[in-house]
Amino acid sequence: MHRPPDIQTGAPTEPLLVAKNLEVRYQGSILVLKNVSLSVGKGEIVALLGSNGAGKSTTLKAISSLIQSEEGRVTEGTITFAGERIENDDPVRTVRRGVVQVMEGRRALEHMTVEQNLRVASAVTRMSKAESRAKMDQVFDLFPMLAEYRNRQSGYLSGGQQQMMVIGRALMTRPGLLLLDEPSLGLSPLLVSTIFEAVARINHDYGTAILVVEQNARVALRHAHRGYVLENGKIVLEGSRDDLLGNEDLQEFYLGIGASGAKKNFRDVKQYRRRRRWVG
Repeated sequence: MHRPPDIQTGAPTEPLLVAKNLEVRYQGSILVLKNVSLSVGKGEIVALLGSNGAGKSTTLKAISSLIQSEEGRVTEGTITFAGERIENDDPVRTVRRGVVQVMEGRRALEHMTVEQNLRVASAVTRMSKAESRAKMDQVFDLFPMLAEYRNRQSGYLSGGQQQMMVIGRALMTRPGLLLLDEPSLGLSPLLVSTIFEAVARINHDYGTAILVVEQNARVALRHAHRGYVLENGKIVLEGSRDDLLGNEDLQEFYLGIGASGAKKNFRDVKQYRRRRRWVG
């Protein structure tokens, strides 16, 4: 596995996260990931792309250890974060190490206020009250709307406001690596831009590395430095942002354009284009 390039200089950066030859099974027998390898360097944003059912969310949950709550387990391969093995670790210990996942679907604690949601997260890392206040100020600076609604019960927030809150809640744990699962899901284009601008700022201002799962490939790659494409539980393509944005097969897959106009999986599109080039 190559070392990810430094964002500013193009030189290799030190890997923060390295997943190598991962195999993941549910209930001991249902194979979901096979031989998946990926890395995230310090200060990088990396996009993980793929269609529904490709294994993207499973990959994030394997890294965060949350897969155990769904009777899943890494059965082969290794995951290291900051040089330490973390596969199949206790999820709370994984958070305290600095790996934090924002789940798909905006898992707000709806009976609690915005501020209470944020404070719950800081309690996991046992930070002091002064640290908690400072982190909350950072969250409110990043999402001013949350400051306005800090005493509102979170169940009454809009979908976009809840997405801001759960990202802010993750930031309260001081993550070194933030795992985002479909942050744009169900949001308007304007809110999608707002969320991804915040993601870019989290990366730039705080140096937080980010691995983001997204079906909106164009938005994800505009903000990422590198990306991977996952198909049927396997990595089928990886490259820099520019390489992936310029890849005709990837464009065709995500635009849903093929010989019949029907959407195919990435492998089918790739094989189709190769046959067309050879015949032509």
